[in-house]
Amino acid sequence: MVVGLGNPGAEYRFTRHNVGFRVVDELARRRAVSFDSEKYGGLIARIALHGGPVLLVKPLTFMNLSGQCVARAVRYTNSDPAEVLVVTDDVNLPLGKLRFRAEGRDGGHNGLKSIIQALGTTAFPRLRLGVGRSESAELTGHVLGTFAPDERETCETMLARAADGVEVCLESGLARAMALYN
Repeated sequence: MVVGLGNPGAEYRFTRHNVGFRVVDELARRRAVSFDSEKYGGLIARIALHGGPVLLVKPLTFMNLSGQCVARAVRYTNSDPAEVLVVTDDVNLPLGKLRFRAEGRDGGHNGLKSIIQALGTTAFPRLRLGVGRSESAELTGHVLGTFAPDERETCETMLARAADGVEVCLESGLARAMALYN
């Protein structure tokens, strides 16, 4: 299972907080599938990688309640949290930087905090995408803001690399993805 974090609605589509949604959108686009099903409180698409099914999930619960959707999906699919890759933004990483981790704390990210609380564990892999930190804007305004024109090319490159990294993670394992993309 790959969960991309973000906020539902067209007004949030290109915000920094929605890079997780955009990565799973790219994975779906590459396999010519769409998020045509709503389950577990999220939009669902199914892809196949090397013969194995992968569930792509975009929670519709808004970022701060992402754990509700993720916990339902884990419970109803009998998944182990260690097999759920969460893709999210990270203001503590410079724009364009990727960081895979096998587990960890929430790092001040409310979406991750919600997932940790709902699953009762920090032991799930995640991919953090660097969206940078603003010198002038407060945090909420920054993550709910769009990328500046001079940041967009770096963002698009980061999203494509992140989708590549997720594919490597699913096909060859987390350690390989960490070695190639961190």
